[in-house]
Amino acid sequence: MIGVAPPAYDPAAPTTANTLPIGAPATVRGYVRELYRRHRRAFLLLIGVNTVSVVASMVGPYLLGGLIEDVTAGAGALRDLHLERVVAVFALALVVQAVFTRQVRLRGAMLGERMLADLREDFLVRSVGLPPGVLERAGTGDLLSRITTDIDRLANAMREAVPQLSIGVVWAALLIGGLAVTAPPLAPAVLIAVPVLVIGCRWYFKRAPSAYRSEAAGYAAVAAALAETVDAGRTVEAHRLGDRRVELSERRVKEWTAWERYTLYLRSVLFPVINAVHVLVLLSVLLVGGVFVLQGWIDVGQLTTGALIAQMLVDPVGLILRWYDELQVAGVSLARLVGVRDIEPDAGDASVRPEGRDVHADEVHFGYREGVDVLRRVSLEVRPGTRLALVGPSGAGKSTLGRLLAGIYAPRTGQVTLGGAELSRMQAERVRSHVALVNQEHHVFVGSLRDNLRLARTDAEDAELWAALGAVDADGWAQGLAEGLDTEVGSGGTALTPAQAQQIALARLVLADPHTLVLDEATSLLDPRAARHLERSLAQVLDGRTVVAIAHRLHTAHDADVIAVVEGGRIRELGSHDELVAADGAYAALWRSWHG
Repeated sequence: MIGVAPPAYDPAAPTTANTLPIGAPATVRGYVRELYRRHRRAFLLLIGVNTVSVVASMVGPYLLGGLIEDVTAGAGALRDLHLERVVAVFALALVVQAVFTRQVRLRGAMLGERMLADLREDFLVRSVGLPPGVLERAGTGDLLSRITTDIDRLANAMREAVPQLSIGVVWAALLIGGLAVTAPPLAPAVLIAVPVLVIGCRWYFKRAPSAYRSEAAGYAAVAAALAETVDAGRTVEAHRLGDRRVELSERRVKEWTAWERYTLYLRSVLFPVINAVHVLVLLSVLLVGGVFVLQGWIDVGQLTTGALIAQMLVDPVGLILRWYDELQVAGVSLARLVGVRDIEPDAGDASVRPEGRDVHADEVHFGYREGVDVLRRVSLEVRPGTRLALVGPSGAGKSTLGRLLAGIYAPRTGQVTLGGAELSRMQAERVRSHVALVNQEHHVFVGSLRDNLRLARTDAEDAELWAALGAVDADGWAQGLAEGLDTEVGSGGTALTPAQAQQIALARLVLADPHTLVLDEATSLLDPRAARHLERSLAQVLDGRTVVAIAHRLHTAHDADVIAVVEGGRIRELGSHDELVAADGAYAALWRSWHG
């Protein structure tokens, strides 16, 4: 049966779904050691109570073997067998076993929950600390599958697999040790089944890890396809892409289920091997023990004790293999979760400090995929206090250039500097203190309006919060809220419109008070008249700051000091509004079509 070929599957498609890395074996081992160090006392306590429970469970076979040995030795009356004492000891052993077995389950569950809580917290803290560009490129599907599916798979492993595997190993070791003490000649008989177990497990565990990794990656691909379809539902409907998205989802599901069937096939081979090992262990002890009894090398009592202990080995061996298999699945999820540790944190160099406020891009090339550049040979200088507008058709690279100027991405070649300091080498917190990015996506966190605003500056007073809201024309509707700044907003609280969420984001920007701003369609969710009014209100706030505005509404460009026209990943035109209109080039054509 072991030589049967696995079912057909496509090994390429699912594995390409990952954008965040999978943890290297050394990373996983290091994290496991770290978890052990954190919970060493609880782990050792679990091993201790399990040892007492297993030793108590071996009292019964030992006493029964002794009784049989006494009978075969010719004890004539029950009183000679000391039955009352035997029963009393056996009853005490049962009570001890019951009490400590309960403690084993309780301690194991507590240890598992604590490790799971640590894992969740470590993953969240590490993910939040990743460079923004890494998370942005990872996509929602892969990140979502890690924080949901992988955590769910690990929950069972942490709660049960790790404690139960530890219990099984100690249990099996103590039983074999007990067999070696009570019936030494029978101990080698247990080893007869070892080759079968080793061959079956080697076959299985050689294939299982990669299969489970591909299965997890396949699920991530399914999640990504579904999440993207739901998020872009209106676009899918508008462009009649429904059939194509359904076809893509079905293909991803088919690839994922192919891996599911393959891992099921692997288990369908392993489990019969385990059952055969159980039978072989008991059979070898009985046959070898029977021969030894006939030869007079052991007595019937030792054979009875050995047979009972061999039968008891079925449970810990099954426990070990069952939970070790579970750990194969959990190990893949753990590798996916700790994979973020293989990403170098955006620490930067503490010695790199800007010596001014001018922003300069020099011969910058950048692409999201290797070999495909979105920006090519982009050079740009933005002097302090300048208002620069980036305009151009969709997909030209305006938002990408804005993220480079904000320090979100690092160029593939070339440099982006702030005050002569390379942004990619600066500490992320230092970059954020000088440069802020406000894009088209705005999030309102669950909590009070005050807490949402103080994300930008935790020590801001209420007067400063109201001033920031007033600067973005949001004080009117904010004062109309039932509890003012204490009003609960976000999911489950007062529902805010997209335009109000955008105003909160801009108010945070006012509170953060950076000297350089990158606004990526920052007023896109407001109607043109309201957006124009807001931009005029913001003019006083933005006065004296360097502003890079990415916009399709050309009135923003009209008010800018300098306009850069981005086409095909290059800056095609650069100058003021009047200069570019007079040049009668690409910007002039855009202006005529916009202005009529």
